[in-house]
Amino acid sequence: MNDWQRKSPLDWETYVNKMVKVAAVEKHEYEGWVLTVDPVSASIVLATFLENEKVSISVVLGHAVQEVEILKEGDNEMKQRLSCIFAPEESKAYSPEELEKRKNDLKTWLETNHIPVTEQGELGRTLCVAGVLSIDPPYGPEECSSSNEIILSRVQGLIQGYLEKQQ
Repeated sequence: MNDWQRKSPLDWETYVNKMVKVAAVEKHEYEGWVLTVDPVSASIVLATFLENEKVSISVVLGHAVQEVEILKEGDNEMKQRLSCIFAPEESKAYSPEELEKRKNDLKTWLETNHIPVTEQGELGRTLCVAGVLSIDPPYGPEECSSSNEIILSRVQGLIQGYLEKQQ
């Protein structure tokens, strides 16, 4: 077990969102922004930004790490860029007003199409369709849940069609 593997997760966390140079076995060197360190294997996940906003991800296995040198601290903008790498496109942040509008528009559309819908939860943020399906913010097909797969599939299809017409 090498020195890197002996570190604790709290030690590894200090490297997250920083530009590092990793010296690995057989004189290999890797540079990139640390996205995370796997707490079990001590493997380092590095991100490198290429042209055209593309990102290259590489993993340096924990047992191969010999030395990690911090080259640069990440500013808030870099931390934001790194945090969005694996986030799906649809998961952009919506303001409370936008979420309320999306909920009300979808609810109105469902009611117009004779689909029974109610609001549930403390804040009324969850839509409930026919008592068997729930739709959470931001009210897309992925946020639907139901134990009835047939209803789930059909309502997801309806919502997908509705959202495509909105765009």
